[in-house]
Amino acid sequence: MSNKQALKQYDIKKYRTPDGYTSDICVFTIISEKNEAYKPPTMDLKIMLIKRAALDSEGNMNIEANKWAIPGGFVQDDETGFQAAKRELEEETNISGIHIKQFGVYDKPGRDPRGWIISNAHYAIVPDTYLSLRKAQDDAADIELFSIKDVMDLELAFDHKQIIADAIQVITNDLLQTTVAKNFLPENFTYSELQAVLRTVTNDPAILSDSSFSRKIKSLPFIQEVQGKTTTRTSKRATKLYTFIEMDVIKPIYTARY
Repeated sequence: MSNKQALKQYDIKKYRTPDGYTSDICVFTIISEKNEAYKPPTMDLKIMLIKRAALDSEGNMNIEANKWAIPGGFVQDDETGFQAAKRELEEETNISGIHIKQFGVYDKPGRDPRGWIISNAHYAIVPDTYLSLRKAQDDAADIELFSIKDVMDLELAFDHKQIIADAIQVITNDLLQTTVAKNFLPENFTYSELQAVLRTVTNDPAILSDSSFSRKIKSLPFIQEVQGKTTTRTSKRATKLYTFIEMDVIKPIYTARY
């Protein structure tokens, strides 16, 4: 039997299809604050959320109105979920041109009061300058950066609390297993400045310990000391500066030290 013949026998009415397909985008950044001279900055991991407007774009009452939510919306029939994520992000927040990745699909029954709606979740982690033009528009009534320490106390729309929790785990892996931390550091940085970035996602004693981490940084193959340069940005004593080396970092779990 050919495909054409098989399709003639196929009855689409026999199968329940979803009521909608959406794309959501978790956008993270790290905010740096210099509080004291000769000390490393305080860094805080934040996520950008929008407040859902009372009315949708057609003037109807909005579902989950006035709740904070991840930017996102329905995928159109002529685009992919990834394309929809980029479009919805720009429509609701005015943010475009950032690198986003897909990390999960959310289809738990009952996750959306409108019906059987499946969400394709994406994330990005970018310097705060990439978000400087953010503004609430389209279905968004407000937009704000929330500290990860506070976001789980908010009343969030749909199952966005679960999506954010999963995205934080992905971000943690990115920061601890890749060199993405360099996006939040000057080209030449001290060990304590790198330590401040990593502290935003981990309580690992090996990273929190000044003495251990200052020794560890000297053995990392993707970081090298900047010869002949020091700084007093993070200490009254002249402190060594380091820089990232461009290389692929692949660490097999079977050779890692635990």
